[in-house]
Amino acid sequence: MVDWLDACRSGDINALLDLYDEQAVLECTCEGASLTGRDSLSSYWAGKRRDQPADAFTLDDMTVTEDGVWVDYRNDRGNPVRAHFRFSSSGKIKSTSCKPL
Repeated sequence: MVDWLDACRSGDINALLDLYDEQAVLECTCEGASLTGRDSLSSYWAGKRRDQPADAFTLDDMTVTEDGVWVDYRNDRGNPVRAHFRFSSSGKIKSTSCKPL
């Protein structure tokens, strides 16, 4: 998850997308987004790279679960968010669901 946060902070879309499975799913209740696949994810994340506050994509807490990991972090606007990541057998992110805290 450190690599994911680092890629988000740096704005390296290619590094970020490399962490995702080809058919990864993102369900974001923060914005009402439901996306599938790297092309959709690329468009979604490209819009997050503008005018970020200093605390954007900082880790607040992380908890390993039976089927993935819960990550509490600050989103691109500096707001607290909780995301649940699940991983494929190859270690790529296969699904993410997030909600505001």
